[in-house]
Amino acid sequence: MGLPTLEFSDSFLDSPEFRERLQCHEIELERTNRFIKDLIKDGNMLISALTSLSLAVQRFSQSLQEFQFECIGDAETDDEVNIAQSLKEFSQLLSTMEEERRRLIQNADDVLISPLERFRKEQIGAVKEGKKQFDKETERYYSVLEKHLSVSSKKKETQLQEADSQMSKDRQVFYDASLQYVFKIQEVQERKKFEFVEPLLAFLQGLFTFYHEGYELASEFEPYKQQLQFNLQNARNNFESTRAEVERLMKRIRSAEEDFKAPSCFTMEGYLYIQEKRPLGSVWTRYYCTYEKSSKMFTMTESARIDLHLRSCVRRKTDSIDKRFCFDIEVVERHGVITLQALSEANRRLWMEAMDGKEPVCINRIQYRTSFLNEAGFNFVKKCIELIESRGITTLGLYRTGGVNSKVQRLMTSVFGEEQSKLTFLSHDTVADLCFLTCGRCLAEPVLTYRLHKEFIKAAKYDDQKYRVRAIHALVHKLPEKNRTMLDLLTNHLFNVSSHSDQNLMTVSNLGMIFGPTLMRSQEETVAAMMNIKFQNIVVELIIENHHKAPDLTVPLPPAPAPSNRSTTRRSKAICLSTGKRRARLYPPTLCLADNDSESEIEKLIEKKNEINFLKWKRQYCYG
Repeated sequence: MGLPTLEFSDSFLDSPEFRERLQCHEIELERTNRFIKDLIKDGNMLISALTSLSLAVQRFSQSLQEFQFECIGDAETDDEVNIAQSLKEFSQLLSTMEEERRRLIQNADDVLISPLERFRKEQIGAVKEGKKQFDKETERYYSVLEKHLSVSSKKKETQLQEADSQMSKDRQVFYDASLQYVFKIQEVQERKKFEFVEPLLAFLQGLFTFYHEGYELASEFEPYKQQLQFNLQNARNNFESTRAEVERLMKRIRSAEEDFKAPSCFTMEGYLYIQEKRPLGSVWTRYYCTYEKSSKMFTMTESARIDLHLRSCVRRKTDSIDKRFCFDIEVVERHGVITLQALSEANRRLWMEAMDGKEPVCINRIQYRTSFLNEAGFNFVKKCIELIESRGITTLGLYRTGGVNSKVQRLMTSVFGEEQSKLTFLSHDTVADLCFLTCGRCLAEPVLTYRLHKEFIKAAKYDDQKYRVRAIHALVHKLPEKNRTMLDLLTNHLFNVSSHSDQNLMTVSNLGMIFGPTLMRSQEETVAAMMNIKFQNIVVELIIENHHKAPDLTVPLPPAPAPSNRSTTRRSKAICLSTGKRRARLYPPTLCLADNDSESEIEKLIEKKNEINFLKWKRQYCYG
């Protein structure tokens, strides 16, 4: 429905219908004003987007221009030359297109934004000023009219005539303002038909000019495009014809043995990861290594080259380190062993063959089990305990500071090898305690057997401390006789070690953490089993701490206490690993830091720092 007509004659009547028609025009002009403002805003955003697009296309074109297309070989075919040159042709085409787009953007403000803004401010703004004047004169006129009508008829005739004359003048001013306002509204309503649409048409014409330029460029580009498509098809055909040969070559390489080694001036070369000791553990650093068999020259290169002469090479046992594909070498220039990690099992085999590597003394788990839990095994454990308690029970970090691995291997060979020779190498407590741990972890089945593993874990999870201890004692008495005898022998010794914790700092909780994986482990190697390691440590700790207590096993174990409400915290306090006095754990990273009650231990630790470098842990001996 269109706008109502405004008649000039209605200005004199100033009827309510006239005011309503006037208000319709005012609302329409206000709507037009808001629309133009939004259109100008959107137009500026469009220009900004076109500018950003133009800059992006220019950067893209510049990248194409700068890239040098290289082909394999020292010569190029015509097809390859044309394909390589095509990027510069694309760049030139895009640059030509962007020149026309830049002209469109430069003219957009003069063609679109400025005319619309000018129409809004000058024309619609004039209507707003006319409305202000009209409203002002309307208010003044009706105010004067009310005063004029209130003049008393008893006044002199001359006064009444003067009042009538002034009223006529005021009425004429009001009529003039009304007529001017109506005229301006009608003028703007007619002007917007062309002054509003012409800028849009001009902008679209510029946009069409840009598109037409693109069409002309596309027409000119058509012959080159067809030629380039021909070149590309030739290149594709050449690729398909050679692909079969390349694929056959790839299959020949793939079908070769995994340990295939390319010809080289070295017996073996490639990347190896080398374990490097640090004050707080160790790190694995990648080196490019070479080995020359005739001279036994082993070279490691990272930032600098290191030349070493090989003395021996031994494969690292899988259960002695948490890394795979490892082997140890000894060199003339360094003391001790260097642990290296190959990239795969086949790669390790190649390195060991090149270095004339040997297998470690590996007595399988069944042999350990049959020997460790027999007379020889018990004698060995007793000898280790005797040596440790006589010479090293006060050693700082006992069972945490590992001995030399090569000495441990020789000792294990002497005890459990075929010769069963005497314990001639058992001459140092740090070797003895490491052998102690190694024997336990080499068993096919731990002392706390697989059969009872889940029951031990379940017992360690009971909330009631006393019930937990009784349940574990009951399970201990379910062990085979040899296992129970060995466990009693070990726990007596470990309790004796913990009684010297003021000197060696090995509390019951520390020993539980160390011997948990030794005396007890899950048969399945799963994430769930790893999450139960902390409960294994609890079991071993409680066994050590309560080994001297002998609960009456004739009294049946009462039913397990009801579990705590799982809607709240599982326990009001953490699982207590020990009911006795707890000392701080001073051994990083698996043991916690000392608390305020452990200052004396810290002072002792500092005093003995020069005697024992306790920070160089062999973490692989802590968890197998």
